[in-house]
Amino acid sequence: MAPATQASYHNPFVKDGKIRFPDNANLVRTVERWAGLRGEKVAYRFLDFSTERDGIERDISWSDFGARNRAIGARLQQVTKPGDRVAILCGQNLDYLVSFFGIMYAGRIAVPLFDPGEPGHVGRLHAVLDDCTPSAVLTTSDSAEGVNKFFRSRPANARPRVIAVDALPPEVGSTWVMPDTDRSEVAYLQYTSGSTRTPTGVKISHLNLPTNVVQLLDSLKGREGDRGVSWLPFFHDMGLVTILLSSVMGQQFTFMSPAAFVRRPGRWIRELARKEGETGEVYSAAPNFAFEHAAARGLPKEGEPPLDLSNVKAILNGSEPVSAASLRKFNEAFAPYGFREEAIKPSYGLAEATLFVSTTPIGEKPKIIYVDREALNNANRLVEVPEDAPNAVAQASAGRISVDQWTIIVDYETGAELPDGQIGEIWLQGNNMGIGYWNREEETADTFQNVLKSRTSPSRAEGSDENGFWVRTGDYGAYYEDDLYITGRVKDLVIVDGRNHYPQDLEYSAQEASRALRAGYVAAFSVPANQLPQSAFDNPHSGLKFDPEDSSEQLVIVAERAPGAHKLEYQPIADDIRAAIAVRHGVTVRDVLLVSAGTVPRTSSGKIGRRACRAAYLDGSLRSGTTGPNAYPDEV
Repeated sequence: MAPATQASYHNPFVKDGKIRFPDNANLVRTVERWAGLRGEKVAYRFLDFSTERDGIERDISWSDFGARNRAIGARLQQVTKPGDRVAILCGQNLDYLVSFFGIMYAGRIAVPLFDPGEPGHVGRLHAVLDDCTPSAVLTTSDSAEGVNKFFRSRPANARPRVIAVDALPPEVGSTWVMPDTDRSEVAYLQYTSGSTRTPTGVKISHLNLPTNVVQLLDSLKGREGDRGVSWLPFFHDMGLVTILLSSVMGQQFTFMSPAAFVRRPGRWIRELARKEGETGEVYSAAPNFAFEHAAARGLPKEGEPPLDLSNVKAILNGSEPVSAASLRKFNEAFAPYGFREEAIKPSYGLAEATLFVSTTPIGEKPKIIYVDREALNNANRLVEVPEDAPNAVAQASAGRISVDQWTIIVDYETGAELPDGQIGEIWLQGNNMGIGYWNREEETADTFQNVLKSRTSPSRAEGSDENGFWVRTGDYGAYYEDDLYITGRVKDLVIVDGRNHYPQDLEYSAQEASRALRAGYVAAFSVPANQLPQSAFDNPHSGLKFDPEDSSEQLVIVAERAPGAHKLEYQPIADDIRAAIAVRHGVTVRDVLLVSAGTVPRTSSGKIGRRACRAAYLDGSLRSGTTGPNAYPDEV
């Protein structure tokens, strides 16, 4: 599957708009080829900040990478059988990476997870392991004690074999056999989860994964000499798939842990910068909050070496709604260091599509349009208005759809395709679509096996399989001037007094109303009036009296206080929020809850966990301060 080595990369797998692979091509053979061709050149570099503030570079060459993969693959072939699941439970490092590839080398089903010592995730980990029932677990010598202790709390018959991959000598690989896996077979399970349901594993096949990697490379216009950088968690789809790009291109990829970025975002920025003697360009990916975080805390400090960001080709901005304000702040912060505005790439993707669906084309700046709020919320249309119009709402384009993939907008009640400009549910088709959910037949049918009842003329489904199924994303969106726009989640839509409101629009208005709120840490949702806490009725500003029979949906805003704002009086802040939302949206906020930093739940990809926040609000744990950013993982 390795492309020809040439100065300017032309995707050899795309012919006449279709992705085609040689008959015997697979990810394992590709890595083996690079192990032979690249030899001692660096394949992956892990920047380890666990013991040194400035980090330690831990490299693995292509030849050593192949050798370690073969050793792990051989051991798994000895102790497991085809179809077995193998979970990865360790910290983010080179051992995690070779664990994933080692499972591919064994021809088993990988389940990328995390160290059980990760705070706030133990409940989710138990649920995932109950669901996938792995026969083996890969970890490291450092994590093995904690992993074994974790499994002692589980029934004896639910304790898999635990293997420390760093303790396996390369000689074990002498018995390795190239797996004879069919492309239709499951390569790994990508778990998503929600606060209202148990974790769900998306089945990604040996065709889905390389297809999506090639689609992403094609949109990035990847070429020889490019370098990847990431801090995203490997157990998340965006973190996993982006780091696999280099395995197809034979490039170097540098990564660090999510904690290393969160503590000091300048580490990510500095690694993006041009290195001495470097001729290629750099690509990366991050959720929207990372751009705000880096702009606020990632600027070079006085006395640090010069920073040249002119080599940054693309940073995909995805996994949560893209904020025009975040893009502006990042550009203003790093333009003096050569960062180009067109390098930020608002994108769209989801685990059910392996990862990647669309992005802003290379060389083009992010496109922001302003649309009428009333038409957006209640006429289900994108109607462009001037930026300074009183009803203007900013919408960031998610760019163009990748090669050999179809994305349509559908009336989800009738199954009919909608014309450009109309908002509906986003449906997808392509060989990158997962093959269903693990052990979830009913949910698989509901999400992955949908039939398009009618097409528009012309149709965005042109060229797709007319008899093929479509994947329902659960996202609202529309096409406008050939670009895809994501307007929100179907399940997150706030409906009050019969009127629709997108939560991110309400959250932005609240955030803009008061500097006492922490940017990006505001959640808007609705609850039945008779389930509001007594404190909401005690506050005369809510304008509501308790009625046990009143189940009408009412708006709630939960917001974290900004640094230095913990001593400010509550009522003036709440009044500012209520006034701004009443004026801009015509809806009354019945309760404003201000909480300390780190209280509003967030997902593994950084999104606000609105349904998780709502659940914690209703059970009282949000007010008591017992919840936290990872306590209730929402959909990723």
